[in-house]
Amino acid sequence: MNPDGSTTFADGGGANAEGFAEPNTESTMDGEELLEEVVKRVDPALYLLAAAFAAILLGLLYMWRQRKSRGETEDFFSQLDGEKFNLKLPAAVDDYYEVKAKAEDGGWEPGQKAASPAAAANGPQRILAQALMKRCIADVPLVTHIQKESSGMNKLYSQSMCSVNQWRSYQAAEAMVSAEVDEVRAEADEIEPGWSQVIWRQAMQYHNMLKQRHEMEAKARMEQANKKQLEENKVLAVKKKVDDEKKKIQDAEDMAADLIKQEEREKQSKNSFNTGMKKGFLSGKKK
Repeated sequence: MNPDGSTTFADGGGANAEGFAEPNTESTMDGEELLEEVVKRVDPALYLLAAAFAAILLGLLYMWRQRKSRGETEDFFSQLDGEKFNLKLPAAVDDYYEVKAKAEDGGWEPGQKAASPAAAANGPQRILAQALMKRCIADVPLVTHIQKESSGMNKLYSQSMCSVNQWRSYQAAEAMVSAEVDEVRAEADEIEPGWSQVIWRQAMQYHNMLKQRHEMEAKARMEQANKKQLEENKVLAVKKKVDDEKKKIQDAEDMAADLIKQEEREKQSKNSFNTGMKKGFLSGKKK
């Protein structure tokens, strides 16, 4: 500070002509350089770690979406064909084994031949053969169902277009039917050696014959029902015609009765009017 009260700054003292301090550009530049230095000193491994962490997150998200999509697909196919392969053997299987047990209790043995033509016609061998044929015929729909679905299921499984549960259900059904086919053949050879070679072909023929017979019977029943319905419709039409004629006659009679009543009322009204006028007229003359 000078004696006269003024002040001076050495070398400008960092102040401008107005007396304000100039900004410290040096310190600002030092801060930017410091930040750049810190960035340069960051370990590149941290970048790799961050990238790996992001990749793991993306992978987990992708897996979650895949599992969700796969689960929805499995639910779709399960709902679409949930009961298609829920197969059961027919009751004729148990019936056959009951007949076989009775035959064995009666002394029959596998491979035993009939002692006489009469025994061959009515003996245990004949009864067993009939029971086995019924069993085989009842199995035909299961066999044809599996044969029909086999190629399609294998194609779907190879293209990952069916659920694991559905594939396992198909495999279980196929194994059950295959075991039943082999069992029927074995039983056929016990009843009649060599019968196993033709029993399924015979059963298929009988099954088709029975199917055609049932279809023809159903068609005949339907035709009979239609014929009966036509006859009933004719009877109803005749009855309706008679009822309509009766109604027309009754309506005409009712209308005629109404007209007669109306005419009688009009006559009574005229008579009453005429009688009143005559009395009034005569009474006026007397006056």
